[in-house]
Amino acid sequence: MWLGAGAAGAGLLPAGLTGRRIGVLAGAAAFLVAAAVVAGVRRGRYTALTGSASRAGRHDVLQDRAVSVRGWRRGHRWWLLLAFLAAFGSAFAVPAAGGLVLAGCGLGLWLKAAWLGRRERAGGALLWVRVDWLDGRGGGPAGKAVRGYRSTGVAAGDAAPGGARRRTAAPV
Repeated sequence: MWLGAGAAGAGLLPAGLTGRRIGVLAGAAAFLVAAAVVAGVRRGRYTALTGSASRAGRHDVLQDRAVSVRGWRRGHRWWLLLAFLAAFGSAFAVPAAGGLVLAGCGLGLWLKAAWLGRRERAGGALLWVRVDWLDGRGGGPAGKAVRGYRSTGVAAGDAAPGGARRRTAAPV
């Protein structure tokens, strides 16, 4: 989301072929559409996997949030760079629109994480994907290789519902 906001801000510098006003208005509409599409896609698959979640056993390897995020970023760094460059490059045709689309995709992912977090709170359990079921780039939490989620209590690991970092009380 932040890469998109940066590309949209930098995309305001050139006037572009369409002009700034049309570029920003088109980008704002595309931002809303991208956020809605990304937030809504594959919800049925997530719901099915959530409904069939089984209790995590001792043999399951569950990595904490920081390791998962680091692996995802490493696996997708070239795609993120290419998306940023494409969003910035599109500013010469339609100012800020590409960056706003990229930011809308990031917002859609954030909305999906919030939706999953609400489901976890309602069910009283954190949902996990076994590490050996993820693809090589550290992603695919609802991909074909994932046969089901594992669940633990809400106090397990370093994650809060929705994948956010757990806030712990400061030691006194």
